[in-house]
Formats: sequence, structure tokens, C-alpha cells
Amino acid sequence: MDDRRFDIVLFGATGFTGGLTAEYLARKQATEPFTWALAGRNRPKLEAVRERLAAIDPALAEMELISADTDDYDSLLSMAQQTRVVLTTVGPFNRYGEPLVKACVAAGTDYVDSTGEPNFVNDIVNQYDEAARQKNVRIVNCCGFDSIPHDYGAWLAARALSDDEPIVVEGFLSGSGTFSGGTLQTAIEAMAFNAARVKLKRQNKPVDPGRKVRSVKTRLHRSKRINGWAVPLPTIDPHIVKRTARILPEYGPNFQYGHYLRVKRLPTLVAGGVGIGAAVLMAQTKPTRDLLLKIRPAGEGPDESKRAKSRFKVTFFGRSRSATSKIVISGGDPGYDETAKMLSEAALCLIHDRDQLPDQVGVLTPVLAFREPLLRRLMNTGIQVENLSQQQ
Repeated sequence: MDDRRFDIVLFGATGFTGGLTAEYLARKQATEPFTWALAGRNRPKLEAVRERLAAIDPALAEMELISADTDDYDSLLSMAQQTRVVLTTVGPFNRYGEPLVKACVAAGTDYVDSTGEPNFVNDIVNQYDEAARQKNVRIVNCCGFDSIPHDYGAWLAARALSDDEPIVVEGFLSGSGTFSGGTLQTAIEAMAFNAARVKLKRQNKPVDPGRKVRSVKTRLHRSKRINGWAVPLPTIDPHIVKRTARILPEYGPNFQYGHYLRVKRLPTLVAGGVGIGAAVLMAQTKPTRDLLLKIRPAGEGPDESKRAKSRFKVTFFGRSRSATSKIVISGGDPGYDETAKMLSEAALCLIHDRDQLPDQVGVLTPVLAFREPLLRRLMNTGIQVENLSQQQ
């Protein structure tokens, strides 16, 4: 891939998360040079993003724009053939994602995305893992807040324990933030078509049949160790953690993972449950689903002042027969600023740290694809990773 025109093509820069990712890359280029281009179907909107980037770096006023559309496979293939890495934020991935993965595998191009949609990832693993292995390509899903903090936190908590004993890791998420129109659209579609998620239980058996990887039987409960309520959290993160655990031996012969949201006060928990329940019901029919989608149109999101007030923290408790571990990963606005950072650093890791990466290829989780090189990058950008295991 050394003779390709670009190191990175960002597909989806006209969206909210894509725009923040473009701005992060524009600032990053000053200290870590790379060649890149913006891609999408709407050239006037791409030109507007380019103009915004030129305010960060005047040299970007002439950066290349590539026309590509998820409904035009040939345009996606042409885009993939021009670059070493495609970074995409174009969702919902269940609707738009598969053709681009197909194009990247065909072109022998590495791929990074921001999806948090379980059934999309499941389908991509089943359809393209073997083909990606044959082409020596890394297709890396879930490289934003879904699911880098959770994949890395569980890995670090397990690695701090003995790999010859059964291991249990539980992750507890707390924080604040709001959502963009694109995130809202993806969430509503997931609520409406949630049945496909069941398929995740039917694939990705352990490479070593002597090992077991499964979920902790989670339940709503009050927990003293987090000083709050532990609410089972049905996101994609447990599926990513368990897929990593099936491949890597450091998770022990019998690994279990539990995933929770930490809610400090009972009234907050009750109000949140009512709101989510109402949203799920409204997502089941088109008229009420359309009403939900009007809350915030695609392309819009929280402004900089709101994002500056948002934080996240995920605390991981690990235990085996002989020891315990505790890992805390925290940072700023999870859904957008930190997601843009994680996506960009993952793509740059494929460009600049390639000789340090593990040998795994195919459809991969973040930990399977990057291990320590990406962890170092994220810590250097301000995401905090604390190993408090010795304080147990």
C-alpha cells in the first residue's frame, strides 16, 4: 500500500462526529504528518468542511475531496483503492456500512469505524473475516467510545491477574453527555430492529475449545463498591470484550464479563427507565419513530460548551482465586470529542505504528488490532488509564 495517494481517507466528514474527527486530524497533522482526503456524496458540504479545516491549517484549503456514495459500490471501491486506511463515521452502519467493508476488503485497504451496532458487527464478522484474513487486511470495528475504553479496560483488568485461573471482570460506566442527530437515528433504528442482536450468541466460538468465555448474569442491584446502583447495560461493549477474550489467552481458562451503568440516585434510575421504555415503544411504529427522529436532525449535535462539561469514567473490577485488580479509564466528552480522538488515533496507529502491531488480521476488535501502541497513543492525548490494583 506504500504507493497509494493517501494515508487516510475520512468518509463521513460532513456529519457531526465526522466533522469533529476531521478537525482533530487537521490539528494532528502539524505534529505527525500524513496525507489525507475527505470523502462523501455531497460536494458542497465537503467544501464547507474543507473551508473550516483551512482555518486550522491554511494548507488544507487545497486538500482533495473524493466523491463516494454508499449506494454506488464502484465509487466506494475507487475511494478504497486510493488510500491505506479508510476511516468512516457514516451510520447507521446497519443501513450504510456493509458495502464499504466489502470495498475495503476487495482493495486490500485497512478500515476503522465508529459503529456501536451489534448486528452490523456480527454480520461483518460472519461475511468478511475470512476474506479479510486472506487479503491481510485489518477491519477494525467500534473504535470510538463504543468500545475502546471497555475493550481496553477489561483487557488490562484481566492481564493484571493470573492467566491460569478463572477470571471475572465487571465494568461500571458513569458520566454525562448528550447526543447528536446521527446518534439518535442509530439508537432509534436499533430499538426498532433489535431482534437481530440475538444472532451474536451464535458465532465466534473460542479458538481453543478448552476455554470458556461468557457473560456474568447481571441484575439491577445496589453496590457499595461504586456507591450507587448497578444497572445492566445492553450495549455492544460486552460482545466486543468477549470476542477479544475468545482469542487472547491472558483472559484465563474461564472468563466472565459483566457490564453496568452506575446510577447514583434511585429517582434518577426510575426516571431514566421510564424514558427509555417510552422511547423503545415509540420506535416500534413509523409515525412515532418519525417523531423521535425530529428531536435532533442528522448532522446536528451538542455545541463545544456542552461537550466541555461532559465526562466519562469506566471502573473495572477483576478477580481470580488468588488476586483482584482495578482499572479506571476516564476522559472528556465520550460520544464526540473523545470518540473523534479515538478514531483518529486508531487510524494513525495503522499508518505510523504498523511494525509494532500484533499479527492478527481479519475483522478485529480494537484490542486485537492495536494492543499497546494505541493504548500509548490514547494516554498521550489525555485519556487517563489508572491501574489501582495494588490498592485493593
